[in-house]
Amino acid sequence: MIALAACATQTPPIPTSTLAAAPAPKPPAPAVAPTPVVGTPALPDPVKPMPLAQARAEFVRDTASRYGVDPVYIESVLAKAQIREGIVAAMSRPAEAKPWRDYRPIFITQARIDGGQAFLAEHRAQLARVEAATGVPAEIIVSIIGVETSFGKNTGKYSVVDALYTLAFAYPRSGDPAKADRENRREAFFRGELAQLFALGKEEQIDITTLIGSYAGAMGWGQFMPSSYREFAVDGNADGKRNLFTDLDDVFFSVANYFVKKGGWVRGGPVTVRANRDASAQDFVPDSMDPVYSLSDLAARGYRPLGTVAPTETATLLNLDGVNGPEYWLGFRNFYAITRYNISKHYAMAVYQLAEAIAGRENPLATDIVTPPAALAQPAAPAVQAPAIKAPAAKAPQA
Repeated sequence: MIALAACATQTPPIPTSTLAAAPAPKPPAPAVAPTPVVGTPALPDPVKPMPLAQARAEFVRDTASRYGVDPVYIESVLAKAQIREGIVAAMSRPAEAKPWRDYRPIFITQARIDGGQAFLAEHRAQLARVEAATGVPAEIIVSIIGVETSFGKNTGKYSVVDALYTLAFAYPRSGDPAKADRENRREAFFRGELAQLFALGKEEQIDITTLIGSYAGAMGWGQFMPSSYREFAVDGNADGKRNLFTDLDDVFFSVANYFVKKGGWVRGGPVTVRANRDASAQDFVPDSMDPVYSLSDLAARGYRPLGTVAPTETATLLNLDGVNGPEYWLGFRNFYAITRYNISKHYAMAVYQLAEAIAGRENPLATDIVTPPAALAQPAAPAVQAPAIKAPAAKAPQA
C-alpha cells in the first residue's frame, strides 16, 4: 500500500452569465472548495546525488537522531541488506499503469469473489464490530484484504529491509529528464520509509530483519507501509500490541482506521456511480481525484449520474478504458478515501466492484458494462437506474 499524493491545480470559476452569453464557453470550474482531509503529504524533497557510502552514512545519522535508534544497530542491518534487481524491475512495471480493461481481470475474478464471501462469513462478528465503530462497510475491508493479499494467502515474498533498502538507494530511473525530479522524490520517500521501519521496530519490539512483504516494502494482511503502520495501526483487541501480521482484530480495525483518518471516510456516503456523457460534452480529465465538483458543475460539462444522488454531494469525474469502450463514473468522498490506500483510480474501482460482488449486490462478471451512446445521455432521469451504493449503516454484514 503506497500512497503518494499529487497536488490539484484548480481553474478560476466562470460566472453563469458568461456561460450563457459566450458562443464557445469553457466548462465551469468546481464551485466547491476541497474539504480538508488528513492525507498523504506531497512527495518529499528529492534526494541529492551522492555515492552510496555517503548516502548511507547520512541516512544512519539522520535516522538515529530522529527516532532514537542506535546507529550501530542501523549500520549492522544495512550491512546485510541487499539491492535486489527483481524489486527494481517490479517497481518499473506497476499494474496500475495498465488500462482498466486489462487491470480489472487481475483483481476481479470469480475465485476472489467466492473467497471474499467465505471470508466475510467466517469473520462476520469481528467485521460487524468494526463497521459499527467506524462506519466502514465490512465488504470494503474484506475487498481491500482480498486485493492486497488474497485474504492473507500472499503477504509478499521479499525481505522488507531489502525492498526498502533497494528503493531507498537504487530507485529505478527511466532516463527521461521530465521524470527525473519525481524519481528523485520517490527515492526520498522510500528512504523515509526505511527510516520509519527502524522506528517501527523500536516501538513495537519487532525484529525488522525477519519481516517479509511486498516489493515496495508493504507488510501484513493489509499491506501497510512502515509510516502507515506507525500512524494508523490499531490495537483492535486491546492486548497491548498492534499486530498486522497475524491478529485479524488489529488488521480489520487498522484498515478501517486508515480509511477514516487518512481518507476522510463518510459513514453512509456514496462511493461511485456510473455517469452518462452528453452528446455535446467535451473531454474532461480532472487534475486529481479530489471530489471537488458539484453535480451541477459536472452536468454543465455534460456528465450526469446514472442514478439517484443527493444534490449536495460533490464528486470528480473518472474516465476508464473499458473492454467495451469508454466508461464514465462519478467518484465521491468515499471513492477518494479508497484512493488514499493506493493512489490509482483503477485500484479504487477494483476494490469497490469486488466489494459490491462480495456483498452480493452486483457481480461485475455477470454482465458486461456498456456505456450508453452519447445521444441517449439526456438531462432527464435515465430509464435504467444504477443507483450509487451507499455504505450501509452499522449492521451485521451480509455474505
